[in-house]
Amino acid sequence: MKWIYIAAGIATYIKMLVLPNLVLDTGELSIVEMVVQDSGVPNAVSGIIFRNRIYDTIFEVVVFTLAIMGVRFLLADEQPSSTIYQFTDHPSIVLARLGATIAALVSIELALRGHLSPGGGFAAGVAGGTAIGLVAITSSSQWMEAIYQRWHAATWEKIAVLIFIILAVLSLVGIEPPQGSLGALVSGGWIPLLNLLVAIKVALGSWAAILLFIRHRGLL
Repeated sequence: MKWIYIAAGIATYIKMLVLPNLVLDTGELSIVEMVVQDSGVPNAVSGIIFRNRIYDTIFEVVVFTLAIMGVRFLLADEQPSSTIYQFTDHPSIVLARLGATIAALVSIELALRGHLSPGGGFAAGVAGGTAIGLVAITSSSQWMEAIYQRWHAATWEKIAVLIFIILAVLSLVGIEPPQGSLGALVSGGWIPLLNLLVAIKVALGSWAAILLFIRHRGLL
């Protein structure tokens, strides 16, 4: 039987080498153009995520929210760690804070213009979470907790999720603002706002997870 599998594998390999990829030659460019025209944004990936597959994106956001809730639940009964591991040498602190500044600027750029260029809300949120993590390993954990509580970050995270779900439902039922001019900052209907909401959600959720791991494990 194994010789049948080997022969089938060789035949498949020869087919990939000899026969052309007809789907790639005839359909790829036209599909991308159709997505761009349908969504009204140059970034076809953002068009697919926030319009063509918005139903999937809703549950991706919900899953991320449940993951953060799971971290809180699992660590709720643990005692806070007595030792917090952080950078103490000056060069490492300077480099980490420089990296945090760059990551924060990239996060803002991707959140505002992710529908016009490569990137998007999830990438912006990851960049924002990276910036927060780099600040956390060079700063006092009490200071990070105080800022998190002062600005009610947990509340804003929940609000971002609720607004995202509402706008996504409106998009699913066909209610959305005009698409605007292709390539303009305000274009694509709800897509720019959905992009921004996802960035806020992911960044604030990452902040919550980082604080929990620092508090209970002493590590990021």
